Amino acid sequence: MTGSPPIAVAFGAATDAGLRRRINEDSYLAVSPLFLVADGMGGHNAGEIASATVIQEFSSLIGRESLTIDDVHAGVAGARRRVAALPAGAGAGAGTTLAGVVIADVDGEGYWLAINLGDSRTYRLSEGRFEQVSVDHSVVQELVDSGQLAADAAQRDSRRNVITRAIGAGSDAEPDYWLIPAEDGDRILVCSDGLSGELEQEAIHGILLAEADPQAAATRLVHEAMVRGGRDNITAIVVDALAVRTRTSRACERDTVPVSAPAREDADIDGDTLPRAVVAGGF
Repeated sequence: MTGSPPIAVAFGAATDAGLRRRINEDSYLAVSPLFLVADGMGGHNAGEIASATVIQEFSSLIGRESLTIDDVHAGVAGARRRVAALPAGAGAGAGTTLAGVVIADVDGEGYWLAINLGDSRTYRLSEGRFEQVSVDHSVVQELVDSGQLAADAAQRDSRRNVITRAIGAGSDAEPDYWLIPAEDGDRILVCSDGLSGELEQEAIHGILLAEADPQAAATRLVHEAMVRGGRDNITAIVVDALAVRTRTSRACERDTVPVSAPAREDADIDGDTLPRAVVAGGF
């Protein structure tokens, strides 16, 4: 089935600084085959620069029909070097989360390749099942996993914004990756914690069901997070799978599969400027 992308998509994106922050330190990339959110941290514009630097690094991959885990991991390595090299006064010491999906081709079939560093999130709505794909890299998540904190208390815990992995900010940790067989009708949400921190998962699910158009869904999610308090920068990308390239039935392959990161790349990555139309919070 050559001549068609592994996953044909429609998508929409929205972002806002929120009601309490003067600067939007979120950046995003929403153009096939990349759908990524980076939530910067560091203050005094440093987070904005760090998140924009990461998104700019990945912009060199725009125009491809699909990507591999090696492509994405090389992008992370290049972004890590660029953030570490930021000059004093222009974001030095800052960091950023990174979460999202890219379109992958596995043996001629369409897959979502999800990536996560930090507490920005990726969700999937597929055939009526709504689930969080990514796992937060945060102190609160570690406490939940160890049984020291109830899951329903995590949203209110004062430590919920303390993350354990990032690009920059002194972290050298590797991302988590998941390989997900795509299905026609899949809806993917990628968001910063400014959204997930304001809206319960049930509310997010309801909006994704209610709004058929991906741009309308992204816009409404951000709006509802503002209504609920808007205490942080808020970003949402909604991606719909219109047609998925498949060769055989995959009825028994719907589960998300964690995959290991390849060896870290050291090669330089081209850092062309990202078109303004598909990025927010840094250019």
